[in-house]
Amino acid sequence: MKPTDLLIDRHPGRSTQTIGIARALGTDPDLIHEPSVGVVGTKGDSQCYLGVLAKVDAIHERLKARVGAGQGQLKLRLVQPEFTIATSDGMRNGTREMRYSLIGREVTNDALCEHLSATGLAGTIAVVACDKPPVGTLAALLEHNRPAIIMSDGPIHPGHDPKTGEAIDLVTAYQVAGNPDAAFRQHIALHACPGIGSCGGMFTYNTMQTFIGVVGMEPLHMVAPPSDDPRRTHEFADELVAYLADMIDKDLKPRDIVVRDSIRNAVIVAMAIGGSTNVTLHAPEIARAAGYADFWKDIITPEEFNHLSQHVVPVLTDARPYGKYSMVDIDNVGGVQVIARELLDAGLLNGDVMTCTGETLAAQIDRLGARRADGKVVYSVDKPYKPTGGLRVLGGNLSPDFSAILKLAGVEGGLEDNTFRGRARVFEGERRLLEALDKAPDSFQNHDMVIVRYEGPSGAPGMPEMLDPTSRITTLCRERNIVIGLMTDARFSGGSVGLVIGHVGPEAALGGPIAFVEDGDEIVVDLNKSELNCPALDDAATLAKRKAAWDKAVAANGGLHPNCGAADTRLLHRARATAVPATRGGGLHPNREVWVRDPRRAERSGFKVQNRHRPKTNKSF
Repeated sequence: MKPTDLLIDRHPGRSTQTIGIARALGTDPDLIHEPSVGVVGTKGDSQCYLGVLAKVDAIHERLKARVGAGQGQLKLRLVQPEFTIATSDGMRNGTREMRYSLIGREVTNDALCEHLSATGLAGTIAVVACDKPPVGTLAALLEHNRPAIIMSDGPIHPGHDPKTGEAIDLVTAYQVAGNPDAAFRQHIALHACPGIGSCGGMFTYNTMQTFIGVVGMEPLHMVAPPSDDPRRTHEFADELVAYLADMIDKDLKPRDIVVRDSIRNAVIVAMAIGGSTNVTLHAPEIARAAGYADFWKDIITPEEFNHLSQHVVPVLTDARPYGKYSMVDIDNVGGVQVIARELLDAGLLNGDVMTCTGETLAAQIDRLGARRADGKVVYSVDKPYKPTGGLRVLGGNLSPDFSAILKLAGVEGGLEDNTFRGRARVFEGERRLLEALDKAPDSFQNHDMVIVRYEGPSGAPGMPEMLDPTSRITTLCRERNIVIGLMTDARFSGGSVGLVIGHVGPEAALGGPIAFVEDGDEIVVDLNKSELNCPALDDAATLAKRKAAWDKAVAANGGLHPNCGAADTRLLHRARATAVPATRGGGLHPNREVWVRDPRRAERSGFKVQNRHRPKTNKSF
């Protein structure tokens, strides 16, 4: 049954409210049996979301002006805008509320799925903000698979320290959290985040907005402009309506756009911008929603990922948190399309994939007249900012799932001959680490490898990110000229820098090797082999003894290790019971199995897995 079938029969009970809505919205009641279109947005409790409503309102008014039965109008039914809810990563880091951050991606997906499917939307324009709602939104649009297009709300402008003139931002504020001068801490807090918009550095928000643009679901020129850019409520609003109308006319759907080659393109660009480690959580979820069962087999293998990052794809941006500039600066030198052009011209992207503008990626870049790299904010492939890509996945005996991820672009020292050797200092949860950083910062020594565990998708539950402790450790390292590593089964903000390794799996709560490390164990990070190892666990007797002690603690606590966090709400309990591993995206799926859509429904949507092919121009391992 088609989404509009129940309306087409003209049943008075089902029609009367639809007529009422048309009258309330000021649209033609005679169009209530036509396919529907509408705008969706995201709301939350921080300045990241404050600009969304104005864009949604502007786009809704443009849609309203275009729908109707007249010549040149869209013969469609308009529905009122709807919003999903998410939390603020920036405001919640270092708190137990941060457990809801990644879960927010799932809540967005679920809520938007209900709206899209129950309303039967035949065309959608989505305005997204912050880190997780954009991914949840894209996943829902892919599942629904009707014409749709996304616009990011836009980044915030960097703040400026009025005393020094230095550009500062959210990460600056987190990095001074351990400063003993309360007045200085307040001074930075007052000036770091003026105005509205999502985080302005190459943190997770801008990593994923760039990803969504390059994967084809957002026009490239709409990614980088700041939230307060007037184009977002004027020219862009008109363009989005025109693009959606064209997509509806051509029946161009999300799964026609988000294919294997376009996802690979987006991953390669994430490497080239030194993007957030969260991309290895979000890309598998996007691939899952696009119909691929296993990102690390169907899209790219860990070995190929590392080969591309290590030998093929350089970092092209001097961007925060590892560099100097913000996304607003990238916009000022030409935008994301400049980065895409550099990589396309170097043969690193497949330009033949389709995008939401109705053009191929190459044609869109050409039409936009993408500039050449300026060599200051954005660099060229032949003269890059850094010679190797910004991300590396690690195997080894601590990461047998090959899930551990390192943001190599953010490493500030400690890798001699691409190797770090440190002493384990174990913390059973983030809270205990923060207490130690608050009360005894001098206890941290050069070449400590801090281990934070029981904070994974099931253990926390919710897999919180750790911008607060990583920022404090970064400041300690800079002040004392030492190197302290951190590894965890949780994840990091895109604003984290330093020798920090996340997504170590299987997680401690599920009995992964990270659960068996003890204080003083040697930890070896070997980037020549892309491995993360604890030599003590290579000894079978040692491993057996430690595992037996762990099993005993779990059995005595009713099947759950006592160091796991409390699942004291239905949502957290759902996360504990259904979260899949980081390699599968850390999302919430029944029976911990990655949910793949009913193939019969996929066929009806024109989707065939066997037609998804290897890239034409992506360099492969």
